[in-house]
Amino acid sequence: MQLRRRRGSTSHVETGAMNDIMFFLLLFFLIASTMANPNAIKLLLPSAKSSKEVAQEPINVSVTANGEYFINKRLVAPENLETELAKELAGSNIEKATVVLRVDSSLNVQKLVDVLEVGSRLKVKMIMATQSPSGAS
Repeated sequence: MQLRRRRGSTSHVETGAMNDIMFFLLLFFLIASTMANPNAIKLLLPSAKSSKEVAQEPINVSVTANGEYFINKRLVAPENLETELAKELAGSNIEKATVVLRVDSSLNVQKLVDVLEVGSRLKVKMIMATQSPSGAS
């Protein structure tokens, strides 16, 4: 007597469409997350018919390649930079005063950081002047 084993039925799940569904879900959540910006504050600012800006001359602080410090083209010793800059700022409103840093590109970063620390101690806004790619500053 020859007994044959029956082959059991195998179950098979089609997963070909699952890749497409996962791709579309990922795409949807990426797009939705870039549109949601919780840090944005929408304001409707008041308008005025006449606006007048008071243009204040910025204070220039320059550092040459030789390590010489200048405040508005006036030579200053590095150890006196903070006191001389404070004297220069005394005649203006510190909250609105702007100091433009002009540091030679051949200097190391430490010279720039030293000047930025002076500005931080004096609580003045400092910006760094750069040169445009066309060569004009």
